Amino acid sequence: MSQPYDRVFNFSAGPCTLPVEVLEEAKADLLNYKSTGMSVMEMSHRSKPFEKILAETEADLRSLLNIPENYKVLFLQGGASLQFSMIPLNYLGAGQSADYIVTGAWGEKALEAANLVGTTNVVYDGKASNFNEAPSFDSFKLNPDAAYVHFTSNETIHGVEFLTDPSTTAPLICDMSSDILSRPVAISNYALIYAGAQKNMGPAGATVVIVRDDLLAKGPAKMHPILDYKLHAKNTSMYNTPPCWTIYMCGLVYKHLLNTGGVIASQERNTANANTIYKAIDASNGFYKGHAVGGSRSIMNVTFTLPSDELTSTFVKEAETHQLDGLKGHRSVGGIRASIYNAFPIEGCQVLAGFMTEFAAKNG
Repeated sequence: MSQPYDRVFNFSAGPCTLPVEVLEEAKADLLNYKSTGMSVMEMSHRSKPFEKILAETEADLRSLLNIPENYKVLFLQGGASLQFSMIPLNYLGAGQSADYIVTGAWGEKALEAANLVGTTNVVYDGKASNFNEAPSFDSFKLNPDAAYVHFTSNETIHGVEFLTDPSTTAPLICDMSSDILSRPVAISNYALIYAGAQKNMGPAGATVVIVRDDLLAKGPAKMHPILDYKLHAKNTSMYNTPPCWTIYMCGLVYKHLLNTGGVIASQERNTANANTIYKAIDASNGFYKGHAVGGSRSIMNVTFTLPSDELTSTFVKEAETHQLDGLKGHRSVGGIRASIYNAFPIEGCQVLAGFMTEFAAKNG
């Protein structure tokens, strides 16, 4: 099955597939954006053309996620990894404790950074079962007086996802790096959402923070300027030179999503994509074993193993001859990982599912 421009089906965990229509528009604007005589990569971030790009990009993201007025939207840098440190530095003060829910490798990294700053309480740690579950929030014993509660909505490495929005007494903070814009979100349930979003939003370097005004106000009086959320908000994401090209690309993705049904349509497409592959796993009579337990299966990252490492290597090599790229699983899980973010075409999932069926029949 041929793709436009002879493109492969890119199952990489990120950076990842972007909509072809977005890439075509960026290509058309690359050398001379809207008759400005220069590329977005060249223009001043203080220029009127870029100020318009930034304003439209924020407005479109607010529209997509229905973000209330009492939230600030920040376009930052440093990915989710910098947010792991910025959050406790701003909101985990002396004498306070923060609740951390750890359902995978990225939750572990967030906890590791917070432990360098202050006191944390690990409410749940799924390491003993190699992070194969995202349990119900009702099962957690959360501290209502915690400085905040932190969790990761989707773990890309292990393929587990919280598929609904929880509600907590303490301020709720979520790393939505890999599933933001994949479904509707109850924004008002959260005090802060952040994403190193080179999955569903744009190219590498896309970093977004959505923070409620009351949490923003709790930031310390003295903070290193580049790490101060209040300063970034005051300067409308332009305290320092922002990642102009990445913001522009995110804006194109947002407009594309708005023109194709928004996040509700994204959820429908993503669910259909994931189900196509999960059905192939479940129909294999145990040849493929899904890593995540039922009810925790990610619609962004489908993870599964084969009977042996040797068969896994053969699977990856043969898949590449079908233009199925980037399927090798992370070393901590092994097996296969199919990352299928918003722009991933259903045809690629269908080709993969068909290949899986043939491979199991030949090697089972």
